[in-house]
Amino acid sequence: MPKKSAPIKKGDGTVKLKIVALAALAMVLPACSSIIEGTSQEILVNTNPSGANCELIREGLPIGRINPTPGAITIKKTKHDITMNCQKDGFEVATYLNKSDVAGATVGNIILGGGIGWAIDSASGADNKYTSPVTVTLVPKTGGQPAAPAAGIVEGSAAGQPSS
Repeated sequence: MPKKSAPIKKGDGTVKLKIVALAALAMVLPACSSIIEGTSQEILVNTNPSGANCELIREGLPIGRINPTPGAITIKKTKHDITMNCQKDGFEVATYLNKSDVAGATVGNIILGGGIGWAIDSASGADNKYTSPVTVTLVPKTGGQPAAPAAGIVEGSAAGQPSS
């Protein structure tokens, strides 16, 4: 025959312990992403070929530089994307857009911690993340001269007539 559980008696310490444990859990969970993900992140940047100079720009302002690549930089996380402009002699400037994405702990934070936890993490940037590592491929510059106008046509005039 199954054992019956004893009725909870007034003054039973296990009920108080459970309430205290739940209250402590509710206070810890609201900033889950802040604790698990943090408010800063290291981004590793590789270029092909290596040895490039990459500037990181967010909201039109430079936030860091990696020179030479490969290298890493620690940045503060925000909801704003980061543009990486990489350059090297003999190569075209290459641009990579590193989009700010939602950190994994954010979903759990919303489910378990509710709106308060999400608001805390959103304000601190902890609910965001960027792609890392990033590999940027640079394209060699072409060595040719600009194309000359076709024979018989003079730029700035109509049908070979001097412009007035």
